[in-house]
Amino acid sequence: MAYCNPSSDQKPDEMASMEVGNDNDVKVHVFSSSSELIEKLHEKWSPVKKKPYPAMYSSVFGGIVLDPAMMVIPIDDHMVHRGHGVFDTAVILDGYLYELDAHLDRFLRSASKARISPPFPRSTLRSILVQLTAASQCKEGTLRYWLSAGPGNFLLSPAKCPTSAFYAVVIADNVSQCKNGVKVITSTIPMKASLFATMKNVNYLPNVLSIMEAEDKGAYASIWVDDDGFIAEGPNVNVAFITNDKELILPPFDKILSGCTAKRLLELASKLVEQGRLKSVKTSNLTIMEAKGAAEMMYIGSTLPILPIIMWDEQPIGDGKVGDLTMALSDLLWHDMLAGSNTHRICVPY
Repeated sequence: MAYCNPSSDQKPDEMASMEVGNDNDVKVHVFSSSSELIEKLHEKWSPVKKKPYPAMYSSVFGGIVLDPAMMVIPIDDHMVHRGHGVFDTAVILDGYLYELDAHLDRFLRSASKARISPPFPRSTLRSILVQLTAASQCKEGTLRYWLSAGPGNFLLSPAKCPTSAFYAVVIADNVSQCKNGVKVITSTIPMKASLFATMKNVNYLPNVLSIMEAEDKGAYASIWVDDDGFIAEGPNVNVAFITNDKELILPPFDKILSGCTAKRLLELASKLVEQGRLKSVKTSNLTIMEAKGAAEMMYIGSTLPILPIIMWDEQPIGDGKVGDLTMALSDLLWHDMLAGSNTHRICVPY
């Protein structure tokens, strides 16, 4: 069973039940009972005052778990050893779930592309997620959920897995509006093929390597450019530009993930067009030269919701400062998250 490690500060000899002899041979402890193992798992969490994961749901367990030591998934789950799974996320803000339905619809589209049939209908999945959030008592953070081919064996094919598995966890975290700009680089890590980039699957190694590459160079994250030389996306976010003609442009979604927050921004941005602050709003291909010549640039993602970008490959974007239109768009999204209609916000029945 895989389990959540509460702290990265623990020493290796504290994390594993091992005894090292004088001859440097390792003697691995064998747990004699499940109760002994559970006691060990609880030891890992006992120093943690505020639990970062207040609740988890598992279809394998058939219910909600409030004890983080028990938030485990089977190691023979095909999502673990074959990466056959999809996931999605929704923000919890001020006791509301933002854009849950949009994310859940994308989640099921991803599942269809991955050829995983959910163990429950959409309405049940939605109800589980709302009940899980309520049980967590978390008013601010994120709700993340996965659908896997399920446990059953260690084969490549999931054909003999009895049923798919649905997992979800509430992550307590601060969600705030981003007002400071960041630096980015152009990633040299190959981006995913469109089939995999357009589904939100758990195979995130390219994404991880891409952001590690950026961090190695002192940047916040990176930008992917596709094989045709057009701007694609960030490692786990969409990217948008405001041209010198005051056009808001996002890359098309045909080769990248269809961002729920990005699509909501495209709807809300029409208000700035009506006010005359923006000329137009659209999706269109941009070359890297055109993109670097933009007046303003930003990342768009569920937990951001907008993050200004002020420098790219050590070159300033525009005047190298956070743009007024970027913050105007951020204000629109932030207001929508805090006080938008019930169509986009679900009140959690705590």
